[in-house]
Amino acid sequence: MKGRVLIIAGSDSGGGAGIQADIKAVTAMNGFAMTAITALTAQNSVGVHGVHMVPGAFIAQQIKVVLDDLGADAIKIGMLGDAATVALVADMLREYAPKVKLVVDPVMVAKGGASLLTNDAVAQLRRLLLPMATLLTPNLPEASLLTGIDIVNEAGMHRAAAALLTMGPDAVLLKGGHLPGDELIDLLVTDEATVAFRSARIHTAHTHGTGCTLASAAAAGLAQGMALVDAVSRARAYVQAAIFAAPGFGAGHGPLNHAVTVDVIRVAALRS
Repeated sequence: MKGRVLIIAGSDSGGGAGIQADIKAVTAMNGFAMTAITALTAQNSVGVHGVHMVPGAFIAQQIKVVLDDLGADAIKIGMLGDAATVALVADMLREYAPKVKLVVDPVMVAKGGASLLTNDAVAQLRRLLLPMATLLTPNLPEASLLTGIDIVNEAGMHRAAAALLTMGPDAVLLKGGHLPGDELIDLLVTDEATVAFRSARIHTAHTHGTGCTLASAAAAGLAQGMALVDAVSRARAYVQAAIFAAPGFGAGHGPLNHAVTVDVIRVAALRS
């Protein structure tokens, strides 16, 4: 086991996204997952039925005790919920983990459409956390909210990714799954280069938690010392395999099979 990843995010009671997906993904990458839970959700494949925010002092305590004792090679941020939590997490990271690699997944809207980030928190996220990010992983609706750009094609993706890069992150992985068509395009953009990942779209309803899973798998790769492109490439391959092997649970957007490649990845890690 290699690579300590602290995940600061909300819990998904249905097990498909959030902290539950994050832990599964990091474990599948042969990393070690730790958590600071920001919110509890009553959630299933159909939607989010309730949200209970965790008090800020307890979020801070979770982060502090983990970093003081176990440490972290990378930190992944998911659902933060409100502006106060965004500001709190930014303060904690500046104090306790200023040099740790940071993957920010700007969780704003659940797969079923429920809002998971208040409007005032979007500005706080843009101002406080984006400049700290090693990697920012928005989907197209999230990128549109952050930039004000209406993204309707690949050219729009390039414009939005460039705009996001000016907000301070070292790299942006803009996920193109919301564009129509049989080809799925993700753009990994830095000041030095743009890498376009292209793959055939998997036509399925079982995609709940893909964003959480991808960001956490990439964070595990960075925690293990992988180059950014390699960490993202491995994470994408893992998500694709997990979608193909999805168990078909639930009446709505079903979960992935996070265990699909766990043995292969562990064996490869042990041999390297």
